[in-house]
Amino acid sequence: MSKPHILIIGSGWAGFYLASYLNTSAYSITIISPRRTSAYTPLLASAACGLFNFYLAEEPVRSKSRSCIKYHKANVISITFSTRTAHCIPAFDSPSSSSDDISNQPFDIPYDYLIIAPGCGPNTFSTPGVTTHALFLKNVSDAMTIRKLLFDLLEKASLPTCTPALAASLLHVAIVGGGPTGVEMAAELDDLAHHELLDTYPAVAPYIRISIWDVAPNILGTYDRKLYEYANERLVRRNIAVETGAHIERVEQGAFWTKEKGKVECGMLVWATGNKAVDLTESLDVRKTTRGLVRILTDSHLRVYKSKAEDGDEVFENVFALGDAADVEGASLPTTAEVACQKAKYLVDFFNDQAKANPPSAKPFEYQQKRLVSYIGSHDGVIAGKGDQEGWTGRSAWLAWRSGSVMWTRSWRNRLVILLTWLLNSIFGKEIAKM
Repeated sequence: MSKPHILIIGSGWAGFYLASYLNTSAYSITIISPRRTSAYTPLLASAACGLFNFYLAEEPVRSKSRSCIKYHKANVISITFSTRTAHCIPAFDSPSSSSDDISNQPFDIPYDYLIIAPGCGPNTFSTPGVTTHALFLKNVSDAMTIRKLLFDLLEKASLPTCTPALAASLLHVAIVGGGPTGVEMAAELDDLAHHELLDTYPAVAPYIRISIWDVAPNILGTYDRKLYEYANERLVRRNIAVETGAHIERVEQGAFWTKEKGKVECGMLVWATGNKAVDLTESLDVRKTTRGLVRILTDSHLRVYKSKAEDGDEVFENVFALGDAADVEGASLPTTAEVACQKAKYLVDFFNDQAKANPPSAKPFEYQQKRLVSYIGSHDGVIAGKGDQEGWTGRSAWLAWRSGSVMWTRSWRNRLVILLTWLLNSIFGKEIAKM
């Protein structure tokens, strides 16, 4: 008797968690994703700035321990729910123009259970030039691009023909987005500039400037006022410019324009704000959110709602959605790794209980809010309060953030390597210039 087939769309936090913990002796599992690795997104800024090696910030979908799981490097372009079929196209950066090339040939994958978790892409808000001239921080490839460009800019600034004015322009790193990702990117860059880069590039490191730009009235808006004002004050004290209420109008090579300040020259612009629904989410004939980010709506058991009820059935049979691309109706949960992992664990428990012939729990999914933690540089951080408890700041908050970084990885080997790397960094400094 063949095992029920679970098809997982996406290899992000939700999809990878499911693939890691579903009972493979009871189910046949296939993952379809354009990326063959799953990135630990909270670690990307640290990896980009040399806190540890890039491979520690991601996990391969294929591995010896999960060799029974099938993986296809492809995008799902549509789903026929009536026949339980996903229609796919291979996803390669440079496909051949020949129709005979296998990388151009679409294929179908049938399923018994479907889990939709394609994630989101960066939202440029249709700002001209962002896609061409800005950098993003969604995966390890992005982090590697940021590090490479940073060192290219340092080397250009070190040339004998480079004037001080040009060096200041080249070494201005502008970060668009005052949320945790943007703030932590700025914090890690600032730490790097005031330590390793000051030693390895003493002539040009003093020209490094970092700025944060956000349309909101304050950075870290998910925190309470006391904490985001503390973060703002500390960043400004370390000469990181915080430009709130800023409207980016367009981006070009080496500069961007804001409504308030006009032209701003920079060598690097990191776009770390906003999510946008991927094409699959936009195209599916299912019920979706009507405001803000387009997301698939599910019931409290993570089952996907039909766009219109049929024969009294409001949800598709055996179709679930989670991660950034989905939301529980009426919940408005944030697009965070924590939400994705908690939803994935809920479904893992559901399927594994079902495999044991135990009636799956009828208990609906309930999100358990954990403390928000953000690093703001120089061994300092902020932790949001929970319930009646107030948040706090300082070195203990930084330590909590660092320990959380270790626990995001699911491999004990990676955790040990990260800890060892931190120890070596504290003794000898980062070896970022050698990478």
